[in-house]
Amino acid sequence: MENLIALLIAAPLLGAAVLLVGGRRLDAVGHWIGTLLSFVSFVIGVVLFADLLGKGAEHRTLTQHLFSWVPVAGFQADVTFRLDQLSMTFVLLITGVGSLIHLYSVGYMEHDERRRRFFGYLNLFLAAMLLLVLADNYLLLYVGWEGVGLASYLLIGFWQHKPSAATAAKKAFLVNRVGDMGLSIAIMLMFTTFGSFAFGPVLSHAGDASEGRLTAIGLMLLLATCGKSAQVPLQSWLGDAMEGPTPVSALIHAATMVTAGVYLIVRSGAVFNAAPDAQLAVTVVGAVTLLFGAIVGCAKDDIKKALAGSTMSQIGYMVLAAGLGPIGYVFAIMHLVTHGFFKAGLFLGAGSVMHGMNDEVDMRKYGGLRRYMPVTFVTFGLGYLAIIGFPGLSGFFSKDKIIEAAFAKGGTDGWILGGVALLGAAITAFYMTRVMLMTFFGEERWKNQPTRSPEAPSAEPAAEHQGEHAEPHPHESPKVMTIPMIVLAVGSVLGGGFFSIGDRFLHWLEPVTGYSEGHSPVGAWTVTGATMVCLIIGVGIAWAQYGRKPVPAVAPRGSLLTRAARRDLLQDDFNHVVLVRGGEHLTRSLVYVDHTLVDGVVNGTAAGFGGLSSRLRRVQNGFARSYAVSMFGGAALLVAATLLMRAV
Repeated sequence: MENLIALLIAAPLLGAAVLLVGGRRLDAVGHWIGTLLSFVSFVIGVVLFADLLGKGAEHRTLTQHLFSWVPVAGFQADVTFRLDQLSMTFVLLITGVGSLIHLYSVGYMEHDERRRRFFGYLNLFLAAMLLLVLADNYLLLYVGWEGVGLASYLLIGFWQHKPSAATAAKKAFLVNRVGDMGLSIAIMLMFTTFGSFAFGPVLSHAGDASEGRLTAIGLMLLLATCGKSAQVPLQSWLGDAMEGPTPVSALIHAATMVTAGVYLIVRSGAVFNAAPDAQLAVTVVGAVTLLFGAIVGCAKDDIKKALAGSTMSQIGYMVLAAGLGPIGYVFAIMHLVTHGFFKAGLFLGAGSVMHGMNDEVDMRKYGGLRRYMPVTFVTFGLGYLAIIGFPGLSGFFSKDKIIEAAFAKGGTDGWILGGVALLGAAITAFYMTRVMLMTFFGEERWKNQPTRSPEAPSAEPAAEHQGEHAEPHPHESPKVMTIPMIVLAVGSVLGGGFFSIGDRFLHWLEPVTGYSEGHSPVGAWTVTGATMVCLIIGVGIAWAQYGRKPVPAVAPRGSLLTRAARRDLLQDDFNHVVLVRGGEHLTRSLVYVDHTLVDGVVNGTAAGFGGLSSRLRRVQNGFARSYAVSMFGGAALLVAATLLMRAV
């Protein structure tokens, strides 16, 4: 079975190569080729999963060595794949949810003339992410890490005719380069510390290294996580990434890019377990980000950007859990998987709404759509209930476990982290209820309000089908789009409960991640009760503001916090003042130092030698008598010096 591991990556990679190189002759069938090869990878993943289930827990690690990448004395880099319980979980999520997004894209991108290229990029995205989670060493992981960054750049900027999309792609690419520097430095530190960057030597000998060195490695890995997983302070790219086609948003937020950082921390658990300061930094970043993203999501009228804030917040929960160590590793991954179901369903549902609304994204121009899009309404509604933690649905099981683990941290830290997690649950219930009410309930605010497509071309460009300023005519999406939404809705309902029966997900991952119950000062039922109270409060406030009152066509000015949240809590303003302007001032200062000090020394030295040369040149005047006098003077000096030395 080990020989099948490489095929997981080879299938979508082949699809990317064929679709991107094959040319226009494949335009008619390219989307089906990309979708088929994605499903092929999923089927291979299921076969390998069944094989792992047939083995004992201690024998569930498969490796496949392909070739030696850099065979140099003292520096051995191999292309070797590792399939264990952790990477298998990601393989099924990436290929399963990714394949459903491919199928959905067949309908969503139906009228896009560059659809073949789009599916080539989707296949490339899957291949890069699979390489990342299947790599057996950090250097090979880094290749997949960079591949994910490249694919996201290509897909976010897919409609590059829009300046906003081109700018968003560059922003995502550049911000992620900052995080990538962290990963590259961490790999260098690993090699100088352990003499290797393979998982085996690094993780098994992590306890032998100094705490200071491990803290440095852990902080650099955290920096990498902040970039890929859009955590504070490198979160600014995620909202702008909504400029890409909606299936791209679903893929990035549910199955690929933003989950990479969580995987990196959990996979490197041995390093963080031996570096408590780095582990504390992870929990702080996760706690801050889960509130940051939730607050931003409360103020967005763009349905996709509201969901983007939600993703930032939910990934914050996962990072918080991962920072708790063995208490939370399993639950970080469990929430990652359940989040993959309901967040993909929510984004595809948002795309379905846009499909029937001339690509309008402003929720203030929605309302009453449940009557026109019943399938979208039900599937989106189930995803909504799952993400807010409604009892019995997937989010209820996974997020509650993270809140329990936060309290189990113990001491003051446990109370603070648990309180933050509970507050995040209340805010999540508020902003997601707001999205649900503004979109599917209330008066039909889109009537007699012509819209202009901000995202065309897409599944049904407004200008092509209904006139550039035509009134929307909401309708249900075709089956090729609704079937994936239905499947994801089933996962949103049943996933968490299935994983929790007999703690099967915990027992599945424990051999790789380890597990410790911790010592919680409050019981599980107390946490559940507190979470339900927070849920009810959040839903109630949202209902009072958006369910009982008409939604104004223009957002009111709001409080200072609301205005700041609409501007992403001033993250771009901060980056511009501190980084852009700070960089400009630093550059100008360096230029001044270069011109005055460096150039002054260089030019002064040159001028000094030039002046000396001009004066020495006068000695060479061409007159024999001058040379004779010089020779006589020199001889006289030599004689005088000789006589003086003898006298002494």
